[in-house]
Amino acid sequence: MTTASSPIRLLCVDDHRLVRKGVARLIDLEPDMKVVAEASNGAEAVTQFKRHAPDVTLMDLELPRMDGIQAIAAIRKERPDARIIVLTMYHGDEDIHRALQAGAAAYLLNLRPAGAQMRAANEYALERWIAARGTQQSQQLDEVMAAAPAAKD
Repeated sequence: MTTASSPIRLLCVDDHRLVRKGVARLIDLEPDMKVVAEASNGAEAVTQFKRHAPDVTLMDLELPRMDGIQAIAAIRKERPDARIIVLTMYHGDEDIHRALQAGAAAYLLNLRPAGAQMRAANEYALERWIAARGTQQSQQLDEVMAAAPAAKD
């Protein structure tokens, strides 16, 4: 779990190696975020989640062996507080609705600029971090968010 001085730890799940590695590389460029694990299918995502307990999971929906919705449900069954953000190319798709019902906290369109995706994931994780630790550190986090680079949409 993330502490006040440690980066936000992420699990990146996508069956397309190039996409997964690209997203992981972009995340690792952020000074306050770190990819702790990657997975190429839903079953591997569940295993990696159990092994690494990331703060946030970025999950594709179309995965082999176990699809993203099944993986979200399996992770949330074990850890109801798991924070999962769906990465998808489909806006308004029924799969997004099903993913949210399975326990995903939010979704991001893959077609959004990478900076906006990182900013959204960062903001979500920081909001949850505040909620988990109470308001005594809210001022410190407000300063971190104010210093974060703005998304270039």
